[in-house]
Amino acid sequence: MSDKPLSQRETAILLLLMAEAREFTNPELEEQYGFKIGKSERERLQQLGFIDVGKRGRALTHKVTKDGLGKADELFSEGIPMSIVLAPRVLEAVVRAMVSGLNRHMQRNGSCAADIFGWEPAGAAPTEQTPSTSAGRADAGPVSPVTPAPAVNASADSLDDVETRIRKAYARLADKPNAWVSLTQLRPLLGDAPRDKVDATLRQMIAHPDVRIVPWESQKSLSQEDRDAAVLIGDQPKHRILIGA
Repeated sequence: MSDKPLSQRETAILLLLMAEAREFTNPELEEQYGFKIGKSERERLQQLGFIDVGKRGRALTHKVTKDGLGKADELFSEGIPMSIVLAPRVLEAVVRAMVSGLNRHMQRNGSCAADIFGWEPAGAAPTEQTPSTSAGRADAGPVSPVTPAPAVNASADSLDDVETRIRKAYARLADKPNAWVSLTQLRPLLGDAPRDKVDATLRQMIAHPDVRIVPWESQKSLSQEDRDAAVLIGDQPKHRILIGA
């Protein structure tokens, strides 16, 4: 194995593929993140054993290996060298992939960003002690920190129901596996689901490895109906969805 450190792009590619936790083709990378894996980068990462390279149709696929995950762990524990300065577009891609990966982790484990980064707001400890402090008092009223729990669960159930509708609507519209479906076509099939809940669910679904929501490449060709049906994710309107196998 070469002692030469990874370049900025090789580092970015490794971290992005690690965060996405699935294989990517170059067209998919370019569409979602705006850059491609070059031949020299692919060959070096493959030679180091950090990625597997396969083929899907005519496109090459790229996926992190166990050794690649070990290298990513090393970058997390030791830090990225100061000599590696990521270009703005590459940095943006890595940050977006990391946020998406962290969101999937939080969804699976019911955690939040504060849990991951060890952040605790001022006054949190006294609030957590409130139930035990007031439990022995005869005049103790309802404990306020516990009250919001039912509402959170009800909201989650509602979003789950909307996600089921979205998946069923997609299945009706998709004419083949991994087909792109316009949100203009999908929204009318969701019945009386409120627009805000549909949009919130779509934003939540992009954390799933089988879901992709992207904008149309040609913005000029969009009708007003297409623009109205878009969901705003980050600061960009997205117009079509793919739900894979």
